[in-house]
Amino acid sequence: MEKVSFNNKNSVFFNALRKKVNDYFQTNQIKPTGNFKLYFKSTTLLASAVALYLILVFFTPTAWLSILLSALLGFNMAAIGFNIMHDGAHGSFSERKWVNELMGYSLNMIGGSVYLWKFKHNFNHHSFTNIDGMDDDIDIKPWIRVSSTQEKYWFHRFQYIYWVFLYGWTYLLWIYWQDFQKYFTGKVGETKFRKMDTKEHLIFWGTKIAYVAVFVVLPIYRLGIVDAMIGYFVIAFVCGFVSAVVFQLAHVVEHTSFPMPDEETSKINVEWAIHQIQTTANFATRSKIVSWFTGGLNFQVEHHLFPKISHIHYPKINELVRETCQQFGIEYLEYPSVLSALRSHVMYLKQVGVA
Repeated sequence: MEKVSFNNKNSVFFNALRKKVNDYFQTNQIKPTGNFKLYFKSTTLLASAVALYLILVFFTPTAWLSILLSALLGFNMAAIGFNIMHDGAHGSFSERKWVNELMGYSLNMIGGSVYLWKFKHNFNHHSFTNIDGMDDDIDIKPWIRVSSTQEKYWFHRFQYIYWVFLYGWTYLLWIYWQDFQKYFTGKVGETKFRKMDTKEHLIFWGTKIAYVAVFVVLPIYRLGIVDAMIGYFVIAFVCGFVSAVVFQLAHVVEHTSFPMPDEETSKINVEWAIHQIQTTANFATRSKIVSWFTGGLNFQVEHHLFPKISHIHYPKINELVRETCQQFGIEYLEYPSVLSALRSHVMYLKQVGVA
């Protein structure tokens, strides 16, 4: 597919919205990056992850407690990705570039590659949200069909059932297969990414090896292969399931769109900002617990419009986006709870699985 473009010649909506947002920060003399609340939460998440790991590997709790703590560590790792890595990789964690880079590398700490993630997420996903063939985040083929433009197989009629099992394995698939596939092909989907320099090659291999040593080799040495692998798979399944669900609730629900560009011009006939609103949904924005845990990713609309603003500011930005959408007659999609968004996701999987 040729590079997709948008009708940004007269970005009236986004210009008006951006002015309101800029005025908000200037008037209140607030920095758009993180603050003490984010730094305290990040320290808490990192410290608790280390503590859970040390308890599991070196103090060997009883079987039921080990499984419970392994599941908790899986949640914790997902939260590190949502809160620390995500803001860092977008450059919104801190004003200091080196701090953002360091926080971004927390993804490498839990098995991924922030270098590849930035291209996959920051460039492909944020630029071409829900466009089949461009947005690698909706490429779950052949197992899950999320758009009518994707090829349909007989088993898709059951995807609204088996998604529960499948999402849990996305973490392992990501760190042991997809990262290496991108690394060796030099492409995310059909798009080539900038070649890694020597430093990034060393970081990629060094952190992958260190991750396996810390999460697989050392636990096997300390606990034995059976106990270590059970704990590891519980951690991986929970982390993968939670991460996948948070993403899916933001983009793969009943009322988000999956537009395709004009075949002749390769253009989406709306401005980029409106495209983001049409392809994205918020959920449970009134829940402080959900917002805390997901790093504001339940405010996905605001994040897509202003990815370089830290998630701690999204509740206020949400008010400005809603106001501007109403002003321009643009539909704003939000589900009141996690459960309602999850129900919509399952219903959508059922619909697109048979359509």
